[in-house]
Amino acid sequence: MSANVEIHITNNFERNLDEIEEFMNLNDCAYLFMPLLDELFATVIPNIERFPDIGVNFLDRNINSVEVINRIEKIQNVIKANKVIREYLFSDYLLLYLHDDNQVYLLSIRHHRQLKYDT
Repeated sequence: MSANVEIHITNNFERNLDEIEEFMNLNDCAYLFMPLLDELFATVIPNIERFPDIGVNFLDRNINSVEVINRIEKIQNVIKANKVIREYLFSDYLLLYLHDDNQVYLLSIRHHRQLKYDT
């Protein structure tokens, strides 16, 4: 069993939540935003805090394009060897987080129907 890690919410993650709320408002499903926050803070974040390796290693994937290879190389140059970017899927959302020895940084969250995915 893993020890709990410290969770940090990045500015980008907060911005993504605002964008999800706006997306839901524009698509007449604003009532889904509070359940997202409930699930995020009652289940998802505690799961990641307790089991930080629960997410799949984002960079361990089959790469089929030069553009993706270039972006992944840039990402790998920025993060240190002991840090891993992981993806966690829940409900209709994909969450990216950076995990190192004692800390997790929530980087990004997107609803699967949003068109783009920025990190």
